[in-house]
Amino acid sequence: MVMYSKLLKDFKEMYMAYIPLMIILSSCLGSVAAMYILMQERSLSQVVQLSLCVIVCMAFNASILAQMKAKFVFNLLIASLVINTLLVLLNIAFY
Repeated sequence: MVMYSKLLKDFKEMYMAYIPLMIILSSCLGSVAAMYILMQERSLSQVVQLSLCVIVCMAFNASILAQMKAKFVFNLLIASLVINTLLVLLNIAFY
């Protein structure tokens, strides 16, 4: 919890400088996750995973464009990174 508050404080201080880096990081990881998802056989699971990947990345990018509060954007960044990383690992394990 202490680390989270320290990261959030640093994030709020440098918010404008982090925006391009966050968009690139989230979008690149999302596209890697989408690539691994699309390498699988066609199934309902693939559609659900790809939808989740796209929704999370788009929600994060939209929150930046809508100029949401820094804490909300930070939480969406963490969610985007965690979900897309899990999708990558899940699809690597079954590929």
